[in-house]
Amino acid sequence: MNWRALRHPVFRALWIASVASNLGTWLQGVGAAWLMTSLAASTTMVALVQAVTSLPMFLLSLPAGALADVMDRRRLLLFTQSWMLASAAALGLLTLAGLTTPGLLLLFTFLLGLGTALNGPAWQAIVPELVPREDLPGAVTLQSIGFNIARAIGPAIGGLLVAAAGPEATFFLNAASFIGVLIVLVRWRRKPRESVLPGERFFGALRTGLRYVRHAPEVRAVIVRGATFVFCASALWALLPVVARSDLKQGPAGYGLLLAALGAGAVSGAFALPRLKRGGSTEGLATAGALVFAAGMAGLGGLRIFWLVLVALFAAGGAWLTLLSILNVAVQTVIPAWVRGRALSVYMLGIFGGLSLGSALWGALADRLGTAQALWMAAGGMVLGLAATWRVHLPSGEGLNLAPSRQWPAPRVASDLELESGPVLVTIEYQIDPERAAEFVAAMQDLRRIRLRDGSLQWGLFTDADVPDRWTEVFLVESWVEHLRQHERVTVADEEVRHRAGAFHIGDRPPEVRHLVAERFPRG
Repeated sequence: MNWRALRHPVFRALWIASVASNLGTWLQGVGAAWLMTSLAASTTMVALVQAVTSLPMFLLSLPAGALADVMDRRRLLLFTQSWMLASAAALGLLTLAGLTTPGLLLLFTFLLGLGTALNGPAWQAIVPELVPREDLPGAVTLQSIGFNIARAIGPAIGGLLVAAAGPEATFFLNAASFIGVLIVLVRWRRKPRESVLPGERFFGALRTGLRYVRHAPEVRAVIVRGATFVFCASALWALLPVVARSDLKQGPAGYGLLLAALGAGAVSGAFALPRLKRGGSTEGLATAGALVFAAGMAGLGGLRIFWLVLVALFAAGGAWLTLLSILNVAVQTVIPAWVRGRALSVYMLGIFGGLSLGSALWGALADRLGTAQALWMAAGGMVLGLAATWRVHLPSGEGLNLAPSRQWPAPRVASDLELESGPVLVTIEYQIDPERAAEFVAAMQDLRRIRLRDGSLQWGLFTDADVPDRWTEVFLVESWVEHLRQHERVTVADEEVRHRAGAFHIGDRPPEVRHLVAERFPRG
């Protein structure tokens, strides 16, 4: 296991504080799920606790990602952590007073989920700011280890707390767990992002983020694989309280042990992951992880001997950590800083949308068919999902330099332009050897993807019917300021693609660039 990321003081302090916060989150999860089994006999209502926990991530992931890139991420995190502290404390007070109903429990679980949704993209996006790129995979894995250390300990403690002091104790401890993170964030002096341009507006930033993901196949691949997996995997998380209480005849302490087995398996998987990566491919590990998790779900549905269920959940926990770590590292290492929050929000939308929709579906099926049948169907669906996505390969960001290039020369203009002028049509004229035209077109396809991904609305490549060695690249940008942002967004890896395409130019001078700004005519 690579522990080098802990050498960096701010990351180390936030990691320790987040372990405590995650511990509180698992305490609250146990308390909420067990309280619902006492307030309502419906399996669907119990599954809805997991569903409303994940639903805000589905609803707010995209806006949260835009906010994470537009706002100061530190200030956003201070707000979200304070919101979650207040929500958990309010639920604790209501429960202590005996006023909590199934509806109120779902409402405050949803409110806590809102804070988690707004917190998620900004939290993930700050990790590359805290450690150098060579320590990023280790930092992402350490985040998963910290989360699963809390999951291994938290549920067992939560079960004992519920049995000894009631679910309200878990809610109060969760509220207190956010204090450490708030202290570290208050003391962190984040370096502001350097830019001479005005900040992006919220809705424009949202559109730009969606456009980036649309034209980034490596990000889409991670989203498809992740959403397919968690949609089926959500059955285990949603139905575990029902299996513990109704099928295994366990109390809150037994339920806590079941969750602890999942967490212990995940921690063990985290320690084994580096060795597994050296011995096998990423694709092979991802496939094996999904199959092992499917087997764990099938075991949860069919086994009724408590210690055998613990073994099945231990294996499922290791598989869960392995696959999610692979997905998280894959997506973090292919996204540049300028769009990190928005791209991660789309990824999280797929993950938590799958969890939320899947939890509600498997809960409804369990009500109609039984928990065992729903778990077996989910396990079968996971295997079918693997077969359906076998051509969708996970990317590797190794050797990819996503630092800003700052080598794309600033556009020359005869007079000052208003930043909101536009749209802007950019034309670049190349002189290409006709015998190498096919190679040039192939190289320009990679450049096309970068232009569209970084802000272009349209792109085209044209050849002159009268002069066969003259080619013109054309792309349309929403405004002058958005084109200037394109210059800032180019990474070193993007610049290599541009140079590779430009190397086909055989003219005596560099390719000629023109910027055509649309004239806005008065109405009428």
